[in-house]
Amino acid sequence: MEDISFKFLLQTRTKHKHLPPSPPSLPILGHLHLIKKPLHCTLYHFSHKNGNIFSLRFGSQLVVIVSSSSAVEECFTKNDIILANRPRFLAFKHINYNHTTAAATSYRDHWRNLRRISALEIFSTNCLNMFLGIQRDEVKHLLCRLSRNSCQGFAKVELKSMFSELTFNIIMRMVAGKRYYGEDVKDEEEARKFKGIMKEKAGSAGPSNPQEVVPLLRWIDCKRWEKRLMKLANRADAFLQGLIDEKRSKEEKGNTMIDHLLLCKNHSPNTTQIKLSKGL
Repeated sequence: MEDISFKFLLQTRTKHKHLPPSPPSLPILGHLHLIKKPLHCTLYHFSHKNGNIFSLRFGSQLVVIVSSSSAVEECFTKNDIILANRPRFLAFKHINYNHTTAAATSYRDHWRNLRRISALEIFSTNCLNMFLGIQRDEVKHLLCRLSRNSCQGFAKVELKSMFSELTFNIIMRMVAGKRYYGEDVKDEEEARKFKGIMKEKAGSAGPSNPQEVVPLLRWIDCKRWEKRLMKLANRADAFLQGLIDEKRSKEEKGNTMIDHLLLCKNHSPNTTQIKLSKGL
């Protein structure tokens, strides 16, 4: 048993020979015990001791922190392809269609295809200009709300949630032509489902969950967390499928992103295209 433990520690230490400098770490936890809020202050403290480029271990996940502007520029120019892959988190597997969405897929043909369609059908200059009215309208809603809250004088305002709702309303109006926060919500039940899904996704996303960085916790939890992820993925998929089916059933086509993807001539109108729409 001692030989096995020694071999494991030796392999762990020699697996990555050319890593940037790193503070002393603990087995299993890595540097998690050193991370304190606010995170950027902790990383700033580490950079003073270990230099502008250093490595940390969040449990089983290796993280390299780059705090030099010149090094960051080199990462996104000379080494962009090397750093283009995404971590294989369990949450991404279930929620992001087995790592096939634009945000979770690794650098390969599928990613290039998603990027091409995004550039031509979603983020082209014409499409973005077409959605300018939505952005102005949502900002107007926010300003009116702030005005009402402070009509009696100065008032304390929690802007984080307001900007979050603003962002979601803009995105969903661009994607499906619907708003789910604030006033003028046409379908309260649908809005409630959307909010619930987004809240659960935020709580399960990637490294924010301890079971992603310390896999041993999954077995202690008897994989209950993974089962919850699978249920959440099914709910999110059913919600997106409902939006797509609603658009396909309408005779009059709109100008949302779903409409543009369904009319995309580069893909036949079949199951593959529907999955592609969800992936984007």
